Amino acid sequence: MAKFKLKVNGKNFDVDVDPSTPVLWVLRDHINLVGTKYGCGVGSCGACTIHLNGKALRSCQLPVAAVGVQEITTIEGLSEHGEHPVQKAWLEQDVAQCGYCQTGQIMTAAALLKTKPNPTDEEIDSYMSGNICRCGTYTRIRTAIKTAAKSTTK
Repeated sequence: MAKFKLKVNGKNFDVDVDPSTPVLWVLRDHINLVGTKYGCGVGSCGACTIHLNGKALRSCQLPVAAVGVQEITTIEGLSEHGEHPVQKAWLEQDVAQCGYCQTGQIMTAAALLKTKPNPTDEEIDSYMSGNICRCGTYTRIRTAIKTAAKSTTK
């Protein structure tokens, strides 16, 4: 076990865990932030996506020892009351079906729009390709991303 000081959603947390523990489990089991979901455990589905210094990463494959002083943002920290443009667009476009993958989808979409404020369909599809939606809401996801892009470029 080792002690780590983590900055998550703007708050500091001290955790005492094995250095190889994936950030996903530190968030869920030690900090009680359960919005980040476990999907596949091998970084292939995207359900566990978080931001590390603003970059979308799979938390199930990221050992806590690799975080250092970098800031972690989870779905709970994206916006306090769900007012982030991507979250609002998700509701407006009625994206979620079962909803399980949606936190990872939203976190990935938010990172995309940060780097590419007005992405093309091809750029959206490419950037989001690592996120699996077993319900197949990909068309609504793309539409929501375009809606969010419009609201952020006004």
